[in-house]
Amino acid sequence: MAHLFNRNVLLGVSGGIAAYKSAELVRQLQELGANVRVIMTRGAQEFITPVSYTHLRAHETEADL
Repeated sequence: MAHLFNRNVLLGVSGGIAAYKSAELVRQLQELGANVRVIMTRGAQEFITPVSYTHLRAHETEADL
């Protein structure tokens, strides 16, 4: 994967069982230098909490989808 220094990434997470894997994706993108912002549906928050992303220093927003 190419370095993502100073690149902005918006990651949308919906309510599915794979939502828990998105935290690992955020961590990997940040290691490559990306600025990551996460938006989550309410359904996604049943699988992973926004606090998990805050721990990774990502920005999180709830989407009303």
